[in-house]
Amino acid sequence: MLIMSSPSGAGKTTITRELLKRDGNITMSISATTRPARPGEKDGEDYYFVSKEEFDRMVKSGEMLEHAKVFDNYYGTPKMPVETALAKGHDVLFDVDWQGARDLRQAAGYDQASIFILPPSIEELERRLHTRAQDADEVVQARMAKATSEMSHWGEYDYIVVNVDVAESVAEVEAILAAERLRRHRQAGLSAFVAAMSGEDGA
Repeated sequence: MLIMSSPSGAGKTTITRELLKRDGNITMSISATTRPARPGEKDGEDYYFVSKEEFDRMVKSGEMLEHAKVFDNYYGTPKMPVETALAKGHDVLFDVDWQGARDLRQAAGYDQASIFILPPSIEELERRLHTRAQDADEVVQARMAKATSEMSHWGEYDYIVVNVDVAESVAEVEAILAAERLRRHRQAGLSAFVAAMSGEDGA
């Protein structure tokens, strides 16, 4: 489980989309949300867009790995698609806020790695939010006000990437993913492989 968080506008979504294009063994965890779809977003591809009533039902029935309220809307990670992907041997990428990341870390234990994406400056963050032009000015200001609070949680993450250049940031995330896959406990069959080379298999 590769967990990625950032303040809105820091470039996390751009980085994750590029990573998914390049790596065939990682799949995106699609969150459920009660917020309306933005222009170009597709249900079941970007998010599962659900009603507040349906979201509440999923939470109460234990169908969520994590959930949180963000800017008057609710977001959560449906459990079943994640468990299915992991069972098939795929890594799963999560685009969540710090609250969701904390819940996922508790659920996953050691079988996760977390990355926090920072903008190069607060001025650049505001510029990116305005350039995106999908939110009203008051929403942009609310996101800016919350950014400081969100960034204060950087210390809870395993890795920090400062997104000055998207290409460089993607390369850094790829390096993190490669290193995490090589951790001893994640290499299936490694004990048997080494035992066989050492003649410990009885051959």
